[in-house]
Amino acid sequence: MKSLLERYVNSYAGLSKESWMLSIVMLINRSGAMVIPFLGIYLHKELDFSIADSGICLSFYGIGSLAGSWFGGWLCDKIGNFKVQVISLLLCAPLHFITPEFKSFYAICVLLFVLGIISEIFRPANSVAISRYAKKENITRAFSLNRMAVNLGFSIGPAVGGILSAYSFHLLFYINGIACISAAIVFVLFFRNRKERNEVGHTEEPAVGTIVRSPYTDSKFLLFTLFCALYAISFFQLLNTLPLFLGNGAGLSQKEVGLALGFSGLVIVLLEMPLVAITERNLTIVQIMVWGTFVTGLSFFLYTVSHSVFVIYIAISLMSIGEILVLPFMSTVTALRSGPANKGAYMGVNGVSMGIGLIVSPFLGTTVVAEFGYTTLWMGTFIILLVTALGYKYTIAPMEEISAYKNEHRQPQYSETTEL
Repeated sequence: MKSLLERYVNSYAGLSKESWMLSIVMLINRSGAMVIPFLGIYLHKELDFSIADSGICLSFYGIGSLAGSWFGGWLCDKIGNFKVQVISLLLCAPLHFITPEFKSFYAICVLLFVLGIISEIFRPANSVAISRYAKKENITRAFSLNRMAVNLGFSIGPAVGGILSAYSFHLLFYINGIACISAAIVFVLFFRNRKERNEVGHTEEPAVGTIVRSPYTDSKFLLFTLFCALYAISFFQLLNTLPLFLGNGAGLSQKEVGLALGFSGLVIVLLEMPLVAITERNLTIVQIMVWGTFVTGLSFFLYTVSHSVFVIYIAISLMSIGEILVLPFMSTVTALRSGPANKGAYMGVNGVSMGIGLIVSPFLGTTVVAEFGYTTLWMGTFIILLVTALGYKYTIAPMEEISAYKNEHRQPQYSETTEL
């Protein structure tokens, strides 16, 4: 037990204090982000939208996210990641506050589109900040720490959100707005005028001999991003059709849906850092992402086997493990493939894959459910993820930066002291 505890603690060792603070800001922000998993339920039950119309509304949020990912990456390279993150946090707050005033189908679509843009410009800027403030040998664990904060917030948010929504959905929007303001205050106080750790500013010329690529002409990276989009389309069933399935198909109450989704965040908080540390030492990035994608697919397949609470929690656990093995390494591949002067652009292009997932996932998922039922949806998701796993195998391996990173930063153990 002592050895296991030491290994668990060491998985956090060596991370910079900026990495910790970025994660704390993310935790504050995401603890209030209890709205998204309940948007489908809110539109269907509170506003009496059909399941199909609810899916269309959620797709507009995805369209906004797609635009926000590209724009956020471009803007980050122009004005810096600090300003972009502050703008996103401060503008999201009023949008959440006014959401309960929008009732019609078209008004909701416009609002979610704008909210998707503003909230998603944060993602590439935040990813750039992580890569620039993290110690180079700890970049994947820095991304993992940030994601752990996201999921701790996601564990707190839906659990509380499920309780609050039983009384009033409006409370979800107000609390999310307050969380955005709180995160902005903490972020500005810590990062204002703070010097980045790793790289020169975006106005500096790249070193002689450095390969300068554009993400828009980097065929290897674009193909990798295509499979990231397929993963996102499948994984984001978590935010739309899965809550509907748990409520309508499996017969769980809103509180039980919130607890089940919150359990996903709890699993990630407990396992992400040690699991990433172990796999990064013993497997290649290609192997990690292939197995992680397969495990994610297996989690959706289990819903075709049984709707019992026990199987649901097993499936959610597997899905959580799968995303632990895929999403942080997805960011690592993107960061390693990019250069100092265009990291925002690369993060933005990869973020587009998440936006595509947010667009296609709710529309495709709700359409398949309406026409063919949940079983067909889960089986189709499983097949898509099998194809994605193979895609990762043959697109990441040819990227020379990935194998070079594995050789340069191979660490049998972490002996550094954690910065607090």
